[in-house]
Amino acid sequence: MEQMTLGSPEFADDGPIPAAHSRRAGDASPALRWSGVPAAAVELALTCEDPDAPGGTFVHWMLAGIPRDLDGLATRVEDPRIARGRNDFGDLGYGGPHPPPGDAPHRYVFTLYALRPPSGLTSGFTSADMRAALKGKVLATATLTGTYAR
Repeated sequence: MEQMTLGSPEFADDGPIPAAHSRRAGDASPALRWSGVPAAAVELALTCEDPDAPGGTFVHWMLAGIPRDLDGLATRVEDPRIARGRNDFGDLGYGGPHPPPGDAPHRYVFTLYALRPPSGLTSGFTSADMRAALKGKVLATATLTGTYAR
């Protein structure tokens, strides 16, 4: 069985996320590409979290209901089939990196989940909703980590 992988044409794993994808530059989500989705998966979900945030892990992005046959997402996802969660800025969809000035580079961990059965999430879901929806449904995961400092 092929292992699920996640990458971006815009930054390498453990490499810097371009400033164009930061909060200050307008919150344009980066393009992502993946492969190796298990045949049994019926849906994909995605999170982006900053584990280095001063107050604990900060959620920057959550998506659910990603069709299993997609092999990636373009910049600024606007597919009506995809449910957007509420990030820790309080917004729906992507909220770009915005670490405190002077901090060492923060890590932004993008995690792709292959699910069976479907999550059942609809737009507006919270991180608690996402955690509950993933329980017992994850067939495979893949991660991509980017860094950002300002």
